[in-house]
Amino acid sequence: MQKMNIHEKYMKECLDLAKLGEGCVSPNPLVGSIVLDKEGNVAGRGYHQKYGEAHAEINALNAAGNKAEGGTIYINLEPCSHHGKTPPCIDRIISEKIKTLVIGMADPNPLVAGKGIQKARNAGIEVIEKVLEDKCKKLNEIFITNMTENRSFISVKAASTIDGKIATSTGSSKWITSEAAREEVHRLRNKYDAILTGSETVIVDNPSLNCRKEGWNSPVRIIIDSELRTPAASNVYKNDGITTIIAASESNFDKLKFYPDYVDIILCPLNQDGKVNLEFLFQKLYEKRIFSILVEAGGILNGVILKNNLIDKIYLFIAPKILGDNSAKNSFEGFKIEDINDSNKFIFGEVRTFPPDIMIEGYFK
Repeated sequence: MQKMNIHEKYMKECLDLAKLGEGCVSPNPLVGSIVLDKEGNVAGRGYHQKYGEAHAEINALNAAGNKAEGGTIYINLEPCSHHGKTPPCIDRIISEKIKTLVIGMADPNPLVAGKGIQKARNAGIEVIEKVLEDKCKKLNEIFITNMTENRSFISVKAASTIDGKIATSTGSSKWITSEAAREEVHRLRNKYDAILTGSETVIVDNPSLNCRKEGWNSPVRIIIDSELRTPAASNVYKNDGITTIIAASESNFDKLKFYPDYVDIILCPLNQDGKVNLEFLFQKLYEKRIFSILVEAGGILNGVILKNNLIDKIYLFIAPKILGDNSAKNSFEGFKIEDINDSNKFIFGEVRTFPPDIMIEGYFK
C-alpha cells in the first residue's frame, strides 16, 4: 500500500506537469514525467512543451542526466515506440538503463497501443501500469477520442442562472457570471483547438472570441452562418492573426465576396431543417486538423448540437441568480420533451467554484 501511495504521489505530479502543455501540444497528448534515481530521489522532471518538440520523458531524462541509471521513470501515458516528429521514447528509456517504468494509461494510438510497454518488458524493465488511470484518461480525453473514434472532441460551454437562463427576454446577458468564472473560460479557450459559435451570437454580442490572457493561445474561430447574415466588419473577422472559418450554405456562395480574403470558408449542405449539416461540418473540421472544439453559442445552436447527439462534454457555469421569466433564453432550446424519462441525460463530473459561481463538468450519455 505504501509503495502504491508513492506511485500515486508522483503520478499526480506528472499530471500537474502535463497540464503545463495545454494549448501548445495539440494534436499530441498532454504528458508529464518524473525520473527518480536509484535511491528514490527526484532526479529530473519534464513535460511535453510544444508539438514537434521533445516528449515529456525525454525532457525528464535530460534533466536527470547520469542519475537515471537504475532508477524509476513515471509517465502518465505509455511511452511511444514509433518514429513520429521525434524518435521512439521507449528506446531512450531502455538506453538509460531505467529499472522501473510506471505509467498511468496505455496509449490509445494504434501505432503504440501496448508496444512501448512490451518493448520495455522485453528489455528487462519492470513495468507498473494503470496508476491513477481514470485521472490520466480524463486529462487526455480529447486525444483518446481522436485516436479511437477519428473525430473531434466537442464541448459546450454555457453560463446560466440557477433557473437555467442564459439571457433575459430582452437579450441582456453581460455579465451572468463573475470575472473569476470568465477567466476560467479563457483558460478553456487556450485548451481547445477551436471556438464555435452561431451567427446570432456574432450579430447580437459582436464578440472577439479570443483568449485575452498573456501567454495563452487564441484558438481558431468557427462561425456557423448558413445565410451569411453576420456583418463583415464584425470583430471575429478582424485580421488579428487568428484563423477564422465561416461555415455557410452552398446556396449562398455569391455572398462570400463581402468577406475578407483571409477568412476561410467551408460550404456545407443543409439538413432537413434548413440549417448547416453539423455532421458534415465537424468531419471537415477534423480533416483540417481541428481536433477539439469548444462551443460558445446561444440556446438554439446548443440545442441542435445536443439533439444530434454531438456533444461529448459540457462546462456549465451557474451564477447565484434567478430570472423567473418564462420568455428568457435557455441554455438549450429547440426541442420539446413530453416525458421526463426521455430527457437528455448526462453524468456529473468535477464541480469547481469560482466565487460566487460554480462550474459543473458533465458528460452526455
